[in-house]
Amino acid sequence: MTKTADESVLEALLDSYQRGNTILLNLLQALPEGGMDARAMEGSPSIAVMFSHIHQVRLFWLTQTVPEFAEPLTSLFRKEGEERIPERGPRHIEEALNAGARAVCDAVKSHIETGQPMKGEHATYDHPVMFLQHMLWHEGYHFGQMKLALKTIGFVMSDEEEEKLVWEVWRLEVW
Repeated sequence: MTKTADESVLEALLDSYQRGNTILLNLLQALPEGGMDARAMEGSPSIAVMFSHIHQVRLFWLTQTVPEFAEPLTSLFRKEGEERIPERGPRHIEEALNAGARAVCDAVKSHIETGQPMKGEHATYDHPVMFLQHMLWHEGYHFGQMKLALKTIGFVMSDEEEEKLVWEVWRLEVW
């Protein structure tokens, strides 16, 4: 059976989102000692907060628009009094980000297949691709913030390392 152009585009969009998640995980694995505490500037969120926040945004918007896809997910923040403490364990962050990325992709695919908007009581995405784009935009923003935060503690990936962990995820070059 031949795939339709729409199915092919949907697969490419969902694959691109999963690749973005892979890049986040690659950055997580590359963090140096103390990297979870790095901040772009005083008062900015730490890398630990940003990883937990990325997952929290996925969880929040899934809950608002398609709660059945958010059910298996849990927050990476825990409450201690009035304070929200981010997860710091790389393995737990990785598991949560993978589960969240799968939930996002499953929700988008389901709603594209049924032709339904992702709509909740307080939020609506007119088309599921708009939800996917929101997640991509948000996560790319925080990836840049994390890279900047790492520079403040003197950690800069070499061109070769960045090529392998980031850019080769998108494309392969042969010279």
